[in-house]
Amino acid sequence: MSSLSAAFRLARAGWILTREGVVAALPGEELSGPPKFGWRMAKLLTRRRAKKRQRSERLAGAVARLGPSYVKLGQFLATRPDVVGNDIALDLALLQDRMHTFPREQAVHAIEGSLGRPVGELFRELGEPVAAASIAQVHAAEVEREGVVSKVAVKVIRPGVRKAFAHDLESFFLAARLQECYIPSSRRLRPVDVTETLAQTTKIEMDLRLEAAALSEIGENTQGDPGFRVPHVDWERTGRDVLTMEWVDGIKMSDVEGLRAAGHDLPLIAANLIQSFLRHTLRDGFFHADMHPGNLFVEDNGTIVAVDLGIAGRLGKKERHFLAEILYGFITRDYLRVAEVHFEAGYVPRKHNVAAFAQAIRAIGEPIHGQPAETISMAKLLTLLFEVTELFDMAARPELVLLQKTMVVVEGVARTLDPAFNMWKTAEPVVGNWIASNLGPRGMLTDARDGVKALLSLARQAPDFAARTERLSREIDKMAEHGLRFDDETAKAIGKAEARHTRSGRVALWVIALTMVWIAWKLL
Repeated sequence: MSSLSAAFRLARAGWILTREGVVAALPGEELSGPPKFGWRMAKLLTRRRAKKRQRSERLAGAVARLGPSYVKLGQFLATRPDVVGNDIALDLALLQDRMHTFPREQAVHAIEGSLGRPVGELFRELGEPVAAASIAQVHAAEVEREGVVSKVAVKVIRPGVRKAFAHDLESFFLAARLQECYIPSSRRLRPVDVTETLAQTTKIEMDLRLEAAALSEIGENTQGDPGFRVPHVDWERTGRDVLTMEWVDGIKMSDVEGLRAAGHDLPLIAANLIQSFLRHTLRDGFFHADMHPGNLFVEDNGTIVAVDLGIAGRLGKKERHFLAEILYGFITRDYLRVAEVHFEAGYVPRKHNVAAFAQAIRAIGEPIHGQPAETISMAKLLTLLFEVTELFDMAARPELVLLQKTMVVVEGVARTLDPAFNMWKTAEPVVGNWIASNLGPRGMLTDARDGVKALLSLARQAPDFAARTERLSREIDKMAEHGLRFDDETAKAIGKAEARHTRSGRVALWVIALTMVWIAWKLL
């Protein structure tokens, strides 16, 4: 029944996208057969008023009707031009995470339920909401500590949002499974894994204790960094459904004219933003993954303050090495090294030729380097990289999705501040210094030290490994004598997987049939 209800919710979403003219706005002239017929039907079913709007406006209208889950999905897919196409990704990137506020009384109920104390004890004053997004809204408040009154921001989870997201995620997973099942060419993009990444980041975002922990961690990491910080967390007034933090007085980075009027050096702020992001990514392996201009403030002294850390990204040491070498290879035009790194990382299968892949990488890098500074774009680089890597069977890397998204968004913010912004020139000092520190002699000593620690750990586990090896040897002997056998749980899991694929196909056919009946009824 869960799959059936997910299918109906998916059909409803398709109907709204059709009525709002989103499907009709897609390029369909070159289609043929059933897809061309469906596109023409979508044009007939589009609302009259929707036909007068631009594609981005149609998309915004449809997502507003579909609700907060689809706002997040749209923003997430904006990071995947390889999945939705570059033009659609740009439209999705314009989606604003602004929703209607909910009553203060509901916020009070959520705060008291989460913290177990009356609001009057927690806050000297709790004001009306000042901003609302898809998952939570923010209230201005005052707290009194040892006779000193200070202003704070109180973020409260939207009522019922977890249940709504859980239901919509079922539909997203159904769509991803159907895509993998019936569109073999899409399997390279791993739609189910991408949906899993969306689900995981959303679950984390809806536990405000985890956002508070992320703020605390980045605060420690950036304690000595020039020109960047995050708000301090009030842990006493923070729980699963509420996050209290320092109030930030500053100008939003989206208010470019306000920044200019205040006398700020906009090119300097743009450079500071990019270099801060790269420091967090390469040095710490932990970065703010939702750095759109609405989440960035500039204080009077030019310091950037980042808020709303519900989405954060992590990279392991190995991934940071690969990322730094790829970026530095593009900066220095060492395309052979960029290609070798892709192979070393396992991003491209070994069956392909390194020199041929380097040639393809050169086709991306050279045109970008040949352009004026104001047109050198990380977004363009990623788009071209997606196109080329498809030729070499490079699978999508879900762990890099947030990094790709944030890099494009941060570059876009920097360009609004400084139209002549040069991403490569700005990135070179941070990337170059990190490579010198981590891949040079000092890095080799650090790796050697880590290797010794790993060997000592391995030596301590030697008895356990010996026991496991003995058990494995006995199991292999049994397999050689009696053949490979599945246990009951494995056999059941295989049966369930096969049944799910069969059921998904039947559900899809029923949904299509019922949707056609619904459309015919609406037309009549």
